[in-house]
Amino acid sequence: MMRKLLAFLPLFVLLLAAGPVASAQELLAEVQVTTQNVTITDPTIVTQMQNDIRTFLNSRSWTNGTYRPEERIRLRVFIGITGIPQNGTYNSTMRLISTRPVYGTGYETNVISVVDRNFNFNYSPQNPLDFSPNSFVSNLSSLLGYYAYMVIGIDRDTFSRLGGTPYYELARNVVNYSANQSSTSEPDEGWRGTNSRERHFLLDNITDPQFESFRTGLYAYYRQGLDLFVEKPDEARASVMTALTGIQKAAVTRPGTLFTRAFFDAKSDEIANIFRTSQDQRLKQQLVTMLTEVDPGNSAKYQTVLK
Repeated sequence: MMRKLLAFLPLFVLLLAAGPVASAQELLAEVQVTTQNVTITDPTIVTQMQNDIRTFLNSRSWTNGTYRPEERIRLRVFIGITGIPQNGTYNSTMRLISTRPVYGTGYETNVISVVDRNFNFNYSPQNPLDFSPNSFVSNLSSLLGYYAYMVIGIDRDTFSRLGGTPYYELARNVVNYSANQSSTSEPDEGWRGTNSRERHFLLDNITDPQFESFRTGLYAYYRQGLDLFVEKPDEARASVMTALTGIQKAAVTRPGTLFTRAFFDAKSDEIANIFRTSQDQRLKQQLVTMLTEVDPGNSAKYQTVLK
């Protein structure tokens, strides 16, 4: 399944100039590994870890689809090492941000921004990262595989209605075998869903039928909204309004979910910019009233739409 992206970036042009590619991987990730208040005797290990993670994400085919170089999902991964309990074992945090180009523009918009606050893994530069979609290999490869599927799933949701479902199921496989594995020295409670901010909980949120209006809202917001804005701004605003209504419904049905909170934190400025130039005062007032209720923390931004 090809990702229908038409907003090419200079980097993609360079990739295309290198020659035709029969098939390509789904992700184009930048990876940064840093240390936080820890001492590593050999700093080249951090560099090697960073390179290995980037290669792991970018060189693997995560699905059966065919992605051209310009269609790959741009991804930034920031891993902070917070502790080294023993040689070769690392405690870490991770922030992950994926973006999506908007059709007909040079603008890229964030699609997902998540933080994994605590995970541990074993790593040795001598052992290449390996992964299986159906069995546990290592905690680091399981973590990266899980987020790869989540990123692809949410990206597909922006291009087709509920298009991410197959990839969420692949992510669930990773959660299940990682939570149940017992043959490793890498126990990780983040797989077990004991905390509302953990991986298990995130996946349950996005696949809950009560949350479907959030996912269909993603399609309306991106594919039927932002992608049409240059050519048909009024129609695009109407679609974005439909999307926000669906996302509001999900927020009311499932209050406090991380996905809705993250959506509005990432999109409040963008939403205000979309509607600020509208000539439809009734639509603008409707928007501000709705979002002030569902996203009060950003109400000052929405009020600027009326000025």
